[in-house]
Amino acid sequence: MALFDPKAKEISGYQRSIDERTSSIRKYYDEIGKLYYDQYKDMNVDNTKDINTRCEAITRLSNEIEDYKLKILFVKGLKKCPNCGTENSLEYGFCFKCGSKFSEDSAQEPKSDFEKAEEQLEEVAEAAEAAEAVEAAVEEKAEEAAAEAEKKDEE
Repeated sequence: MALFDPKAKEISGYQRSIDERTSSIRKYYDEIGKLYYDQYKDMNVDNTKDINTRCEAITRLSNEIEDYKLKILFVKGLKKCPNCGTENSLEYGFCFKCGSKFSEDSAQEPKSDFEKAEEQLEEVAEAAEAAEAVEAAVEEKAEEAAAEAEKKDEE
């Protein structure tokens, strides 16, 4: 009964997300074409900024589609070889087609760009906290040294 298979439901959800993003990409292509044609008709019109914005959106959506495709493979128990693109079982340490070695984390669920960005923000926040702690310690030592110097001056 495929209807009640949780993996099939998860894959179906990912596929819906891919389809939605593909539809958005088509819409952006249409808009870019219209903007470019409007610019062609009237050389005084500069739609470069609008075109670039849509191109960036297409790139972002394409990356999201690739993330979803990797997640579908993971749910199926597969991973893609970064060297040749062949699908391999998650358990394989080497690609059965080209022989490339898989990284240690290749058997883990792929992360989306959003998840990667969140992790980077957390790392930056941790580094900022560490820098603040070091700065506070340096200030404390400077105050202690100033107090000792003042004490010696008084003597």
